[in-house]
Amino acid sequence: MNGTPPPSGRKPTAFRLDDSKVRLTDDDSLHPSFDEALITQTLQDEDEPRLPREASTPRRRFNFGKWLMMGLGGLVSLGIGLAVDSLIRDLFSRTDWLGWLGVALAALAALGLLGLVIREIAGIMRLGKIDHLRDRLRAATEADDAKAATASLKELLALYADRPETAQGRKALTGHMREVIDGTDLVKLAERDLLAPLDLEARRIVMNSAKRVSLVTAVSPRALVDLLAVLFENLRTIRRLSTLYGGRPGTLGFLRLARQVVTHLAVTGGMAAGDSLASQVLGHGLAARLSARLGEGVINGLLTARIGIAAIAVCRPAPFIAGNGPTVTEFMGELVSSSEKAEKAAARKP
Repeated sequence: MNGTPPPSGRKPTAFRLDDSKVRLTDDDSLHPSFDEALITQTLQDEDEPRLPREASTPRRRFNFGKWLMMGLGGLVSLGIGLAVDSLIRDLFSRTDWLGWLGVALAALAALGLLGLVIREIAGIMRLGKIDHLRDRLRAATEADDAKAATASLKELLALYADRPETAQGRKALTGHMREVIDGTDLVKLAERDLLAPLDLEARRIVMNSAKRVSLVTAVSPRALVDLLAVLFENLRTIRRLSTLYGGRPGTLGFLRLARQVVTHLAVTGGMAAGDSLASQVLGHGLAARLSARLGEGVINGLLTARIGIAAIAVCRPAPFIAGNGPTVTEFMGELVSSSEKAEKAAARKP
C-alpha cells in the first residue's frame, strides 16, 4: 500500500481467504503500524531543537493609531473648552447674572463628566474583578486547593453582600466554608447554594429574549426590522445578565463585555452554528410542523439563545463545575412550542 516491497521480495499475489494454504497470523512485528510510526516520528520531532517563542511573536511597535486618537481627542477637548470660555465671556459682557449662571452650568457639566468617568472606571474594574475571580476559582478547583478556594469565595460573598436575594445562599455558603475542607467541594457548594438561583433567572432572561426574537422575526415584514430587533434584544440581554451576576457595566464596560461575548462565541464556534441549528430543527421534524417563516424565527431564536449562553459564561463570576451550564437544546422545545401556539393563533384570526 505504501510502496514498500514485501520483506520476502515476492510479488503481490491474489488468493482466496478460504484457501487451505492461506494461514492468518496476528504477528505485526515485521510491519509497524501507522500509529507506531507516527508516535516514533513525533518523539523524534520533540527531540529536535526548537526556536524560542519570541521568534514567532510579533514585536511591539509604536501605535500611531493611538497617537492619532489622543491628538484628535485633545483638539476636540480644547475646542469645547474654548467655546465654553467664549460663551461665558459673552454672557458676562451682557450681564453679570447671566455670566454666573453660565459658570454654574459649566461647573455642573464638569461634575457630571467627572461622575461619568468615575462610574466607567469603576464598571471596568468590576468586570475585571469578576474575570479574575472566575479564573481563580477555576484554578482552585483544578488544583483542589481549599485555601485558594476559600479566599476566592470570600470575594464572591463580598460581591453579593448588598444583594438581599442572595442572603440565604450567602449564609449557607459561610457555614460550608467553616466545615468543608475540600476546595472542589466548596466551589460546587457555592454553585449550588449561591449561584443556582441566579443561574435560574439567567435562563429565564435568555429564554424570554429568544422567544421575543423568534416571534418578531417571524411576523416582521422587512429584514432591516429583523436585524434591528435582534441587535437590540441581544445587547439588552447581555446588559441584563451582567447586572444579574453583579457586573453593572457602564458604556465603555458594556462595549468591553460585548467584545468578550463575541470572542467567546468565536472560540467556541457559536457564530458558525447556523447549519447545525438548521439540521437540529430539520432532524426533529420541526420543518413539517412549522411554516417557513416561523421556522426561520425559531432558528433566529436559537441563535439568540447561543449568544445568551455565551454571555452567561462571560458574566458569571464562577465557572460551571457541578454541571456544564445551559445548552441550546434546553431552549429548543419551549421555542418551538411558543412558535406553534403563535402559528395556531394566527391561523384562527380571520
